[in-house]
Amino acid sequence: MWALRRSSNRLKNQGFSIGTLQACHAKSEMLSTYYKDMTGICKSPQVINDCHLSSRKFYHPTDIYSVFSMGSCSFSSQAGAKSSGEEDDLEDGFSELEASGNAGGFQDSDAESEHEDELLSDPKSDDDEIESTQNELEPLDTDTDVSEKRSPRKRVSSELFKAIMAASDQPIHSVLNKWDQEGKDMSRAEIAQTMLNLRKIRMFLKALQFSEWMEEHKKLDMVERDYASRVDLIAKVRGLQKAEHYIEKIPKSFRGELVYRTLLANCVSTTNAKKAEEVFNKMKDLGFPITTFACNQLLLLYKRVDKKKIADVLLLMEKEDVKPSLFTYGLLIDTKGQSNDITGMEQIVETMKAEGIEPNLQVQSILVRHYVFGGLKEKAEAILKEMEGGNLKENRWVCRVLLPPYAALGKADDVERIWKVCESNPRLPEFVAAIEAYGKLKKVEEAEAIFNKMSKTFKRLSSKHYSALLKVYADHKMLIKGKDLVKQMSDSGCRIGPLTWDALVKLYVEAGEVEKADKILQKAMQQSPIKPMFSTYMAIMDQYAKRGDIHNSEKMFHQMRQSGYVSRLRQFQCLIQAYVNAKAPAYGIKERMKADNIFPNRVVAGQLAQVDAFRKSAVSDLLD
Repeated sequence: MWALRRSSNRLKNQGFSIGTLQACHAKSEMLSTYYKDMTGICKSPQVINDCHLSSRKFYHPTDIYSVFSMGSCSFSSQAGAKSSGEEDDLEDGFSELEASGNAGGFQDSDAESEHEDELLSDPKSDDDEIESTQNELEPLDTDTDVSEKRSPRKRVSSELFKAIMAASDQPIHSVLNKWDQEGKDMSRAEIAQTMLNLRKIRMFLKALQFSEWMEEHKKLDMVERDYASRVDLIAKVRGLQKAEHYIEKIPKSFRGELVYRTLLANCVSTTNAKKAEEVFNKMKDLGFPITTFACNQLLLLYKRVDKKKIADVLLLMEKEDVKPSLFTYGLLIDTKGQSNDITGMEQIVETMKAEGIEPNLQVQSILVRHYVFGGLKEKAEAILKEMEGGNLKENRWVCRVLLPPYAALGKADDVERIWKVCESNPRLPEFVAAIEAYGKLKKVEEAEAIFNKMSKTFKRLSSKHYSALLKVYADHKMLIKGKDLVKQMSDSGCRIGPLTWDALVKLYVEAGEVEKADKILQKAMQQSPIKPMFSTYMAIMDQYAKRGDIHNSEKMFHQMRQSGYVSRLRQFQCLIQAYVNAKAPAYGIKERMKADNIFPNRVVAGQLAQVDAFRKSAVSDLLD
């Protein structure tokens, strides 16, 4: 795997420059590769002393994928490990944390289970551009190797789950009381499958109430994974503070590493850097080993909020002999790609292969995405052909991943060729991928035809499936058709949630009706307790900033904070741009950033100079 070469020198209780680090530590090839081009980005990365993350060293500006086996209520952090075979009727996209479709997902998940690969998102854009709702689980890594190609998954039915859904208008405790009184199955297997199904369709509140009822009525002998599951649900439904308070009530014998890493993952999913560091330090204080999972969570966090700190985590991993996983390499590859460092990205791939870890489908997808954006079409096509394998019909499960990047390359013939493999009996993810692909090829009629076929093939469609076509309409400024589709969606009884709000808002934004988009967002916030997606707010805020509309930009900034989104550089950058475009001074903006532990990069520093009310010019110096 990854042979770390330890230095005889201990890490000193001080920060070192990159040059000093290289002189004092015989770092692994991966660390050397990552550090090599960091000198222009990070002046002096801080060393993590005694394996603790302090807020002085780390600047501050996804929940856990729960797998419940039939034999036990197992709770693990195996994110994105999904079947490549037949899809459930409920569609895999409903299962929490399956954001990336394969082991080791690296993108953010959407509010209502959007698990498709972010193959076509702009690699140069900030991670926040594709940020999902933070009340949902972020894609986490798997600490164990998961085979890409697995046998089809069989859906296991749950009679208790069916009873709960049939009486969805009733309080869940009433349904459970009746079920218990009738002496029906309350085995651990039945409980586990019911919980899994509730999580799959993201009914987290009912899942939490279900868990609480089971414990209250002593229907389940609670073990650590059950407590971890409860922590996860509480964090989702009631917030991190309530989850922390619950942990204090867990019997000490069950208050183990799994419970705390569940809390850590939820801190990361909400991009709460300060709290994540506190939890990480507490895990160390409690004597839990520093694991690949915990380090990957920090990498995922700092990839979003402060890429300079990735080097610190890598140094910690080397010091503690923590072996990187496929997910670790994937994060580093994606980070290099976002920085347009194609050479560095390829070096990390070579290092990974040298350690005996082959790129999986997701890593290959990331490479394709950055090659496409960088204009390296031949390299992108070469990887796509490798992903196809020798026989696409035998590798049917890869079709949905291939469609979007081929469309991004403008390869209409390849999109048509791959869709023909699926056309006779398409699965839901293939339908969605085909709609997106034809939309990117500007073939709206073909995308509509595929959507119509999908709606006839499957009785129940989720908001995710409608949103695929809605996004096509938004990209092509087809406002009337988009409105008609939303009405059709509502008439079908489909739940309108954050994913739909996001598509609808962007539909109006693209049509130039920002005020209407804002009005839709405000109504959504009033009608539902579920908070909108991060990208929904930013789509509107960006437009207000372009106009130099300070009042509405500040309003969106404030609403995001009220919704629970931790302030980060992306929001401040947009806000400051509103002041720049309005040619108005931004009094106290530096202090606001400092209060939120947000530190400007080169671009933001330039913006701040433009809105500094007290800046001096050559003329002002003469006048003074």
